[in-house]
Amino acid sequence: MLKLRRKSSTGTDDEHDLIIRGFLTFLDPPKESAGPAISALMDIGVAVKVLTGDNAIVTTRICRQVGLEPGEPVLGPQIEQLSDASLQQLVEERTVFAKLTPLQKSRVLKALQANGHTVGFLGDGINDAPALRDADVGISVDSGTDIAKESADIILLEKSLMVLEEGVIKGRETFGNIMKYLNMTASSNFGNVFSVLVASAFIPFLPMLAIQLLLQNLMYDISQLALPWDKTDKEFLSKPRKWDAKNIGRFMVWIGPTSSIFDMTTFALMWFVFSANSEHMQTLFQSGWFVEGLLSQTLVVHMLRTQKIPFIQSTAAWPVMMMTGLIMAIGIYVPFSPLGPLVGLQAPAVAVLPMAGRHAARILLRSTGHEGVLYPSLQAVVLGRRSRR
Repeated sequence: MLKLRRKSSTGTDDEHDLIIRGFLTFLDPPKESAGPAISALMDIGVAVKVLTGDNAIVTTRICRQVGLEPGEPVLGPQIEQLSDASLQQLVEERTVFAKLTPLQKSRVLKALQANGHTVGFLGDGINDAPALRDADVGISVDSGTDIAKESADIILLEKSLMVLEEGVIKGRETFGNIMKYLNMTASSNFGNVFSVLVASAFIPFLPMLAIQLLLQNLMYDISQLALPWDKTDKEFLSKPRKWDAKNIGRFMVWIGPTSSIFDMTTFALMWFVFSANSEHMQTLFQSGWFVEGLLSQTLVVHMLRTQKIPFIQSTAAWPVMMMTGLIMAIGIYVPFSPLGPLVGLQAPAVAVLPMAGRHAARILLRSTGHEGVLYPSLQAVVLGRRSRR
């Protein structure tokens, strides 16, 4: 039972003649995993900055406890006096921003974004909500306030902050595998179209039927279904990557014509060596190019997935190895199978198969070392502490 009473007057009598018996303090120590998490993030090229509404002295001490060199902190009143251009320069030079209001936190984030950074913000308090909303990736924790969790894009269920580094690495792996697929598909399709156009100008029949091209592309696409499970080189994961559409164009311009050169060599061999130089021999010509084209495209998967020497310095994950090997075996078998005549293919001469294998290997060697795979992730992770203000 609670009893309430209202006084008709106020006074300060209760504040007189007091004797100090002690002090009551509140301790909010950093998580044990904070230090290792910050170190791990910095090792993979992620800059860590602290934005807080707390006192600069307290914030500086905590930063040193977790192994983050605070430098000279920037205070909220200072930020209030700065122009956007000046703030954009300042955020690159400083690590700790203290005594910030919620809107000032958002302004610091936007300054980082204006400098071209992809910004993640970790916060769990009410004052962090605007920054969580404006960040490229807002991150909160399961024990955070309701408004912080509602404003965040990601809520951490694990207590360890090491999950941040794991998330960045997984994001870079995913982006890298996406770029592999785009580079492979664009360059392969460009090379096929280029080869067909050139061959059609000199050959009195279609170098490959539409259904054969579709079957070849279908089998090639199936070989890439395992790419989401592929491994990514450590060098690729060591720094942030950004989307660059021009990179796909460079792949098309280099890899496409390179594969077309070997396609032309295949055309010449089929025409002059195997005498597939008339309309009644076009099925043999098309069968030879079908096998050679599929083998070369599938082997190039292993070249484009890494900037290292494939099979020697970098080996694909077993699902990729299994899928590409299976597709190459099926591609060689198709002209000999009952499906071959249905799509206009015939069993080529036995000598065609070693020729196709040699050409595919030459394409692999010629192309190795000239690929460039790109990858963005969080370039700046900004850590926010809950303010007691």
